[in-house]
This record gives sequence, structure tokens and C-alpha cells, in this order.
Amino acid sequence: MSQANIPNITPEISIDREDVINLLLASIALEELGLAHIINAEGEKIQYALGTLNTSPGSILEIDDLININESVQSTLETVLKKELLLQTKLKNVLDIIE
Repeated sequence: MSQANIPNITPEISIDREDVINLLLASIALEELGLAHIINAEGEKIQYALGTLNTSPGSILEIDDLININESVQSTLETVLKKELLLQTKLKNVLDIIE
């Protein structure tokens, strides 16, 4: 297999301090938006499993299925919480830069 041929690219990017701060804040906001979508999807997963979502099938799930869904949602939300803590730290650092 041959080695990849990567061209020599040296872009010149010119942004000032205010642009950097705005980009950092925008990145935090976009990550928060993504996490909100994940939380919403987990809520819909529970609604679907319980049959309270309009598109749910008429069948009732077994208790083991509900426990598995609950564990899956709990695991996902724990991961979201960890990401939130990282974003909080990132935001604090950006606010420190602003001051």
C-alpha cells in the first residue's frame, strides 16, 4: 500500500481576540445544542417504550426490556452530564479570558 501524498498547505488565518472569544462561545453553544438533542431523544425513547408516544406500537414491553431501556438512558445521561461539566469548565475559561 502506498503512502498518502499530502500537499504542503500553509493557510494564513488572521483573527483577533474578539473573534476567538466569539468562536469559543459559539462552539460551546453548538455543543449544548447537540446535548439538548440527545436528551430529547432519550426522553422520546422512554415515551416510545412506555407507549405514550403517538407512533408507539400497541404491544407492551416486558419488564426486562424496560429495565434495559432505563439502563441505556441512564448511561447516556451520565455521559451527557460529564460533557456538561467539561463545557462548564470551558465556559469558565472563556469568561476568564474576557475579564
